[in-house]
Amino acid sequence: MRVSALYRHPIKSHGRESLEGVRLEAGQSMPFDRRWAVAHDSAKADGTTWAPCANFSRGAKAPQLMAINAVLDEATHEVTLTHPDRDPLTVHPIRDADRLIAWVQPLVPQDRALPARVLELVGRGYTDTPFASLSLCNQVSHRAVETLNKGPLSLLRWRGNLWFEGTAPWQEFEWIDRDLRLGGSTLRVKERITRCLATTANPETGEWDVDTLGMLNTLGHQDFGVYVEVTQSGNIALGDTLELL
Repeated sequence: MRVSALYRHPIKSHGRESLEGVRLEAGQSMPFDRRWAVAHDSAKADGTTWAPCANFSRGAKAPQLMAINAVLDEATHEVTLTHPDRDPLTVHPIRDADRLIAWVQPLVPQDRALPARVLELVGRGYTDTPFASLSLCNQVSHRAVETLNKGPLSLLRWRGNLWFEGTAPWQEFEWIDRDLRLGGSTLRVKERITRCLATTANPETGEWDVDTLGMLNTLGHQDFGVYVEVTQSGNIALGDTLELL
């Protein structure tokens, strides 16, 4: 099995960025993944600790967010965001929070909780799990969903961090509580990822267009990919071998 794609999402639910390689640190998420998050005006999160995704603007409630791409400058912590319906924006998520919120405001439904402030969580990030996780997705499982769809689908719907190929579809579900060696790192598989409405939105247009959840449910579950945690630090890169220990 080999790594076929790497992605991070500097601002939770506000764009993705492909990578060639990265260093993983034990007990942390992918560096800069979901380091920032846009809290809405009903959020209870205050930025002092991890908070669940219900506190934040996200694709499950605002599908247009799924069409954002992001590029992070690690030296300045500035993020450049693009969207088919908005002019490009380059901001520091905290220093320029007002500009970020103004830019994203037209992309969210106005009858729901609205973006209000930007929070930062260094190291572990605002992952979708109470522990610092990365999402590991099987490209062959994705092809199985494409077969159900009777047509191609973008990998970006799943917002995965680590993509691999070279095994049977859904085999990753059998790896819970097992260890994986990836490049110089070791990962522990923790749990399956139950998917939400965000995956039904087209990552190019931001429109709801495919019933991914319905297709998954025909298989007896609503899961795609697994959450892993880093137990041994190390460098990883595209093409690295993924080995079940």
